[in-house]
Amino acid sequence: MKDPMKKNGMNTLPIRINSLLLLAVVGLPLTACESSAPPAEATRPANAGVDTMVAHVQQSTDYLDIPARITADPSRVVHVFPPLSGRMLGLRVLPGQEIAKGAVVATLQSSDIASARSDFEKAKIEVLRADRALTRGKILLQHDVLSQADYYELEATDQTAHSELERARQRIHELGFSEDSNSDEVALRAPISGVVLDIGTAAGEMQRSLDNAATIATIANIDSVWVVGDVFERDLKSVQPGREVQIVVPSYPDLKLTGRVANIGDALDPATHTLKLRVVLPNPKHTLKTDMFATIRVPGTAHSAVVVPATAVLHDGDKTSVFVQNGSGKFDQRPVTIGRTFDSGAVKTVEILGGINDGDKVVTAGGALLRPTNGD
Repeated sequence: MKDPMKKNGMNTLPIRINSLLLLAVVGLPLTACESSAPPAEATRPANAGVDTMVAHVQQSTDYLDIPARITADPSRVVHVFPPLSGRMLGLRVLPGQEIAKGAVVATLQSSDIASARSDFEKAKIEVLRADRALTRGKILLQHDVLSQADYYELEATDQTAHSELERARQRIHELGFSEDSNSDEVALRAPISGVVLDIGTAAGEMQRSLDNAATIATIANIDSVWVVGDVFERDLKSVQPGREVQIVVPSYPDLKLTGRVANIGDALDPATHTLKLRVVLPNPKHTLKTDMFATIRVPGTAHSAVVVPATAVLHDGDKTSVFVQNGSGKFDQRPVTIGRTFDSGAVKTVEILGGINDGDKVVTAGGALLRPTNGD
C-alpha cells in the first residue's frame, strides 16, 4: 500500500514555491515606493523665514534734540483772587474749560461789603455837612463876619469830604458791588478770555482777603504758546536766535511744526549748565496744551549713511550686528555701529554708520534664527 502523505507532499511543493515567489513580486513595488520618498527636511529651503534687502547709502541730516515743555505765555496768564474775605458759594468753571472775558468764575458771600457800605454812608453825611458849612461861610465872608483864612479852611474841609466819598464809592466798585445795592454776594468775573488751567478752591470754603488769599482760578490765553527747552552750553554754537527749528510733540506724532528760536536766556543753571531756550508757536485751535512734552529739533550738517529697518539689527548686550548674505548664499554676521533711529510710522529705521557697504544684501527678518558661517 502506497503512502498518501508522500504522494501529496511531492505534488504540493511546487505550489508553495510559486506562492512565495508571487508574494515577493507583489511586495517589491511597495518597498520601492517607501524607500524613494524624500524626508520633509530635505524639501525645506535653507533660508526659510528669512527676508533680505539690498542696502543703499542715503543722505541723512544730524539733529540736535533739546528736551522741552509747552507752557503758556506768562504775560497772558491771570490768577483770580478773592477781593474780600467770605464764604465761597459756588464755582462756575472747571479745569480745561474755555471761558470768555467777563464770564462769572465764582460767587462769594462776604460781610466786608457791609463795612464798605458803612464807610460810604458816613462819607455821604460828611459831604452834606461840609457843603452846608461852606455855603454858610460864603455868606459870612460876604458880610465880613468870616475871615478869608477861615473860609479857605472850610473849602479844604469840603474838598476832603468829597474825596473821601469818592474813595468809599471806588471801594464798593472794586468789591464788585454798586453803591445802590444791598446784596452781600459778589460775582467774580474772568478778566481775560482763555482756558482755565487750575482751580484752587471749592464751594463752601472760607476765603481770606487779598493779603493772604488762595487762588480761586488760573486762566491763560493759549492762542500762542511757548516751547521752552534746556540747551547745554556746549551746544550754544548750534543754536542762535532766529534759527529755524522743528518741534516734535509725542502726543501728535504726525503733526509737523516749525518755528524760530525767539530767545536764549542769559542765566546759566549752575547745577545742569543749561540755558533756557524759547520758541513761540501760534496755537489758534488750542491743539497744544500746557505742560505737554516736546522736543526742539535743530537741524545740523548732512552726511551719508546706510539706513536699514530696525528689525535687521541684532542686539547682544552693548554689541550690535547684522547678517549679510555672502556670494555663496550663506550669511555672515557683521558687527555694526548704529546711529539715530527714525520712527516714520509703520516702519522704524536705523542709521548704520559702519559695518555695511553700499549694495550689501542685509537680512531684515529672521536673523535671530541664523547661525554665522564663521568663514566656512
